[in-house]
Amino acid sequence: MRSLGLDVGTKTIGIALSDGLGLAAHPLLVLPREGTVKDVAAVEALVQENDVSAIVVGLPLELSGKVGHRARRVKVLIDALTEHFGENVPVHEWDERFSTAAVERVLIDADMSRAKRKKVVDKQAAAYILQGWLDANRASR
Repeated sequence: MRSLGLDVGTKTIGIALSDGLGLAAHPLLVLPREGTVKDVAAVEALVQENDVSAIVVGLPLELSGKVGHRARRVKVLIDALTEHFGENVPVHEWDERFSTAAVERVLIDADMSRAKRKKVVDKQAAAYILQGWLDANRASR
């Protein structure tokens, strides 16, 4: 069972993919945002290409845990993905508060330049989100 992780931003979507056993998340790529319809089509292509059975989308909740402006924008894509895939490929929300900041800290600690960090932070954040979901689901089984 492979899962796809998404870190949805205003300009890009970071994408991560789990291994076949659902143990580890790996950064895959960064897609430019092109509107909900095209974004869903791009995710559909990745689902087909990688035999994905679940999608995990990071939901950027406010620090208080409430759904704010950013989360409402991400929910538009989540709803479109849920409608598109139905029960065939379930779409899960995952609290992604601090994911990008955590990844940034790791990359800074690794002494990666700002330019290099900018190129990888979105897909690394997607892997961070997906790994959290994989770990939580493994523990609940």
